[in-house]
Amino acid sequence: MTTALAPSSADDPLAYRPVALVDLLDRVLATGVVISGDITLAIAEVDLVRISLRALVASVGALAPPEDAG
Repeated sequence: MTTALAPSSADDPLAYRPVALVDLLDRVLATGVVISGDITLAIAEVDLVRISLRALVASVGALAPPEDAG
């Protein structure tokens, strides 16, 4: 399964390069990504509950500090 990336500009020759979903997932896990969002529950324009959500998605190898060889 491949996904075509949206073009960033008309001059970019790699704008329509197909990317496999596995390659995209590998890149995300290697570098990590933060997903955040806010949810607000309100009645009559009065905020009752506000929830902030943050999630870090990365592989353990990307987050672990490198071990010393010596």
